[in-house]
Amino acid sequence: FYLRERPSGHFRTSVSASAAFAEAVLALLREVDAELGKPDTLDLVDIGAGEGTLVTRVLAATEPGLSERLRVTAVDLSSRPEGLPERIEWRGGLPDAIQGLAIANEWLDNVPVDVVEQTSSGPRLVMVEVHTGEERIGGPLRPADREWLDRWWPLPRVGARAEIGRPRDEAWAAVVTRLTRGRAIAVDYAHPVDNRPPCGTLTGYRDGAVVSPIPDGTCDITAHVALDACAEAGRRAGAISTTLSTQRAALRSLGLTGARPPVELAHRDPRGYLRALARASEEGELIDPSGLGGFGWLDQRR
Repeated sequence: FYLRERPSGHFRTSVSASAAFAEAVLALLREVDAELGKPDTLDLVDIGAGEGTLVTRVLAATEPGLSERLRVTAVDLSSRPEGLPERIEWRGGLPDAIQGLAIANEWLDNVPVDVVEQTSSGPRLVMVEVHTGEERIGGPLRPADREWLDRWWPLPRVGARAEIGRPRDEAWAAVVTRLTRGRAIAVDYAHPVDNRPPCGTLTGYRDGAVVSPIPDGTCDITAHVALDACAEAGRRAGAISTTLSTQRAALRSLGLTGARPPVELAHRDPRGYLRALARASEEGELIDPSGLGGFGWLDQRR
């Protein structure tokens, strides 16, 4: 779907919602730079870059002393967007080594997964006809998938469904493995092992609306991410520290508060007040716990 379409035409992300998200990523990048002792070359890798908006905004806002040491890479299967700054490398796969910051914003939810349903004979794959979306119950799980299900998404009753997140774990481990020094951040719709949705989360999107998730290439098909399982995969891949929180907590720690400007400013500087008010509204959307602020935020270091 996204080989033909650009994400902004179909759903709203933190990146497209406000430039404040890119400013927070820049603040995070500065933290990583300081942690690594300001190396000669610092990587910023955006995985699932979409239209390249995030790295373009970060690069434009970066101060000269950091910018001249920055190596910016956008990873996406789609073609390079027109007008992308020349110094941003656009590639279809991960770089071999990353020293700095790798960020994957709403990437893991698009890594394909199998859907399973609990039956009286145990969990079985759910098969789907790719042109109509018609479903039927298929065969048993592969041993590795059954092991993942038992550990990360046990199904309590007949009819309950789950999405096997093992491909997401492997995708995330591939990121952490390539991290020579620095931090890897995954931001996504997420749920914890003690509160998985009983019927799964498989959803389709087209033109900003929810549609049936028929895998015929005409819609974005997504499912929420078991980020706790990804965190464990990252630890096995070499991460030495792990923080699993929410976007609200992470962005607030980076200075986004959504605080309204003082009313007195409206009298002294009306235009400045309106700009500050608009900024507070943008930050508020990014940290809203019932919206984008409720996204899971996985931060692993190596």
